[in-house]
Amino acid sequence: MATKIQREPKPMLTELRSVLTRCRATLWQDAAGAAALMVLLIAGLHLPGLV
Repeated sequence: MATKIQREPKPMLTELRSVLTRCRATLWQDAAGAAALMVLLIAGLHLPGLV
């Protein structure tokens, strides 16, 4: 039977800061992907108005 590791909960800002430092190399790629998805969403929503 596995034992559970007891950890104290971290404050949200501390955890967010540690996540951002670990994924710094791919952060700009994630932001570019999110921006591309928003452009596709807006273009898709305006497409029926053009037809």
